[in-house]
Amino acid sequence: MMPPLPRTRTEEHTVSERSWPGAWRFLAVGALVGFQALAVLLAMVLCVALVVTLPLLPHVVRLARGLAARERGRVGRFLGTTIPQPPPSTEDDLATVAASRPARRDAQWVALQAGAGLLGGAVAIGSPVGVLQNLVIAGFWWAFPGVTTTVDTPVRSWGDALLALGIAVLYGLLGVAVGPLARWYARVSAARLGPSKQSLAERLAEVTATRAAALEAHGNELRRIERNLHDGTQNRLVAVVMQLGMVERALRRDPGSALPLVLTAQNAATDALAELRQVVRAIYPPVLADHGLSGAVRSLAAHCPIPCTVDEHPVPRLPAAVEAAAYFVVAEALTNAVKHSGADRITVSLRDDAGVLVIEVTDDGRGGADESAGTGLSGIRRRVAAFDGSTTVDSPVGGPTVLKVAIPTGT
Repeated sequence: MMPPLPRTRTEEHTVSERSWPGAWRFLAVGALVGFQALAVLLAMVLCVALVVTLPLLPHVVRLARGLAARERGRVGRFLGTTIPQPPPSTEDDLATVAASRPARRDAQWVALQAGAGLLGGAVAIGSPVGVLQNLVIAGFWWAFPGVTTTVDTPVRSWGDALLALGIAVLYGLLGVAVGPLARWYARVSAARLGPSKQSLAERLAEVTATRAAALEAHGNELRRIERNLHDGTQNRLVAVVMQLGMVERALRRDPGSALPLVLTAQNAATDALAELRQVVRAIYPPVLADHGLSGAVRSLAAHCPIPCTVDEHPVPRLPAAVEAAAYFVVAEALTNAVKHSGADRITVSLRDDAGVLVIEVTDDGRGGADESAGTGLSGIRRRVAAFDGSTTVDSPVGGPTVLKVAIPTGT
């Protein structure tokens, strides 16, 4: 008979979480989360009931989604699984909140946690407290005249003390139910915090589409690099080889006439080197490696023909792929604004919002940006979708135009 396999650290952690102390801790912490959920729920109700506070509802919804995001990690650790996070929050107005299925599901979980979460926490905290309190009353009732049990039964004799002891036993039996109760409530929370079946189907279709778009964009990028190398750098290097061949023949016939040919070959080599540097910059701009995303965006703003300011919040160093995508998003957005907007001023905003890089490019131009009219905006959307990010464009006729991009950073 083979000996049992040793448990992994993950399995040991899960077993520890599901033990009675782990279950008690899960429900007790859930009570604290329940109080937070109750406060958020009351804020939602007030925003809707008072009507004038409706514009504040998107901000309250973001609080609810942040609370739900933290709870996904806690519930997942207790169950020994992973509850996937929904796409980055983009609820900026009432219409978006109403149309957002993840926001509605998180609001439903808030209502669940504010009720059942508090009740489960009361059971977890109340059972050991009830046992201890009634045991003390049963043993020392004589020292506390007029004392009553936790169910408000007076204790004036040893017979009443036996009743208090029985109540303590009942509280103990209630405490035994803490483990199954915690597991049941964790599964209920996970079902509400996780994506619905319809959302999973939509997400699968979205991932399939974005991955196909990412592969297509990658193929287009490779073809662009190959075309630049073939039509530009390669032709210049061929010219250098030809010039060197002419130099060789001149040296054999008339060494004095070789100098102009050498200079021509040198100029051709310099042009080829400059062309090659341009291709390298298009793959991964060196300014990103040297100065990070913030410095690279400031460099783009400084070279923009239209006056451009950068509203920068603290942004840490991010994965190279994310920084490169963000850099090209800003570069393409500025190029579009210069070509089509007729703007007098552009503002670029960068911020890290709980693991999501948010980029906003605003111009005061004529507006009316049409994504179907060119490849700029659609290219930005495809590049961002490859990172499971979101792109929104608000460009009413007459302006201003606001391009907002949210890219998960994985940090």
